Amino acid sequence: MHLLRCFGASLLLAVLLQPAFAQLKTAPDGGNKRALVGETIGITDITIHYDRPAVRGRQGAIWGKLVPYGFTDLGFGTSKQAPWRAGANENTTFTFSTDVAINGHPLPAGTYGFHIAVYEDKCTLIFSRNSTSWGSFFYDPKEDVLRLDVKQQTGQPLTEYLVYDFSAETDSSAEVGLKWENWRIPFTVSVDLIPLQLASFRNELRSEKSFSPGWQSWHQAAAYCLQHNVNLEEALQWADMSISGVFIGQPNFATLSTKAGILEKLGRSEEASKLMAQALPMGNMNQVHAYARQLLAQDKNKEAISAFKKNYEKYPNTFTTNMGMVRASAAEGDNKKAISYAEKALAQAPDPANKSNVEQVIKALKEGKKIN
Repeated sequence: MHLLRCFGASLLLAVLLQPAFAQLKTAPDGGNKRALVGETIGITDITIHYDRPAVRGRQGAIWGKLVPYGFTDLGFGTSKQAPWRAGANENTTFTFSTDVAINGHPLPAGTYGFHIAVYEDKCTLIFSRNSTSWGSFFYDPKEDVLRLDVKQQTGQPLTEYLVYDFSAETDSSAEVGLKWENWRIPFTVSVDLIPLQLASFRNELRSEKSFSPGWQSWHQAAAYCLQHNVNLEEALQWADMSISGVFIGQPNFATLSTKAGILEKLGRSEEASKLMAQALPMGNMNQVHAYARQLLAQDKNKEAISAFKKNYEKYPNTFTTNMGMVRASAAEGDNKKAISYAEKALAQAPDPANKSNVEQVIKALKEGKKIN
């Protein structure tokens, strides 16, 4: 018996003295669900980590009760005036890969603990530089980076488990909504896309992407600037690198036509015309067709007609070049000739959508309407 007691004591001592170890992965306590949701706005990555509490039959007893209004003493931790943790368990966190704006208020890139002080008629959003605490028990207003008020939407369809989602997306913004029970708390995240994109180009064009895959990286940056009519002087340098950069430059339709477009925007039309005369013979059928349509959109009918005709001479009697001649003939005011080309194109239509489009063009031409 004495031996057994000694053995038991030794075993207990061994258990107490063994080093701490990481716990095995289990589901969150209390029936909550862990969640991760993200969205890319422009080139900005947004990631939200949160835990999802459930209503569990407490409808009507969430806001102002389970989630107290305002700032309260939760009875634990260091905070005596704590907001809601905007989820369950540890901090809800937002991570932004670049600077953003929340409802127009600037917020630098980084990871933030997210809290909300809820009231009957508004919600105060809080982004804290402390993103590693448990809930809001240790909330400190001195760590606030951004605080702003928004209006919640009440009377919403029941959302059993709290969820964050993205909606109303544009190229430079999205609305984030926290939905739980019958409330939705929305706010807009926006980015200053073009300056961010240009800064990214400048950074990447100093990396291995400056020479691999080659001219394509420099052309991509120059073409973006042309498309958005921004940063044209620097874009011209990028275009030159895509054409004649050491080891990487390649004069082709894409690089030459992009530089020509930039020159045109800079008011250097004569140089642009000479460059396009060099580029056109290098273009494939679809590239030249697209360029000619672009000229039509710019009311440069003479240049467009010439490009359509040269494309037809190089690739005669195809669906694309017949449609090009439809537009060239219509631009010359010869609807009868345009109809004849359109009827040829109709027989060559590659799919029902194109066939329907050609039929509409023929109908418009017969009615004497403009198609360009």
